Amino acid sequence: MLDRCANAALKPGLERGARLIVRAGVGADTVTWAGFGIGMLAAVAITQQQLGWSLALLLLSRLADGLDGAVARLTAPTDRGAFLDIALNFIFYASIPLAFAVADPVANALPAAVLLAAFVGTASGFPAFAVMAERRQLGSAAYPAKGLYYLVGLTEATETITFFVLMCLWPRHLAWWAYSFALLCGVTIATRLATGWRALG
Repeated sequence: MLDRCANAALKPGLERGARLIVRAGVGADTVTWAGFGIGMLAAVAITQQQLGWSLALLLLSRLADGLDGAVARLTAPTDRGAFLDIALNFIFYASIPLAFAVADPVANALPAAVLLAAFVGTASGFPAFAVMAERRQLGSAAYPAKGLYYLVGLTEATETITFFVLMCLWPRHLAWWAYSFALLCGVTIATRLATGWRALG
């Protein structure tokens, strides 16, 4: 829901950073892999309850996730790059709740499991609609996309990262954050199913 506003606000800075990266001869796929690796380090830091480090690494990882698209647009966007970006993002998003469960299984395992189930629900409609939209040649003007056409929802990247930050800042309330965000994901699941059903009818 907030991605469009966040992207507009961050776009000038990302474009300046992307130009520096392109001048250095670094490609978009390299930035994608670097962001993913940093994100995995953030998850490892969470398992060790080093939440200051995890927060810094998490934000740096998401910065790289914004930069890779900007770099691609300045050079040559590819289907492979779009696929890589989306696939690694899903792995990253799943790794954070799992890391909190590993850090404190007694307190966090159930909330993390509920949140992961909600993530599966929101993610399932993402590629399913994208495939059908591509088959029907639906335009990006109707369905804004990064690399493919997909249904927007209440919970997208900006909202997810915001809740991850809250989890790192106030881990004692992780269950509350996880259940609250899972509920919001439920709204996204319902709206994506309804919108996709109508759009493809």
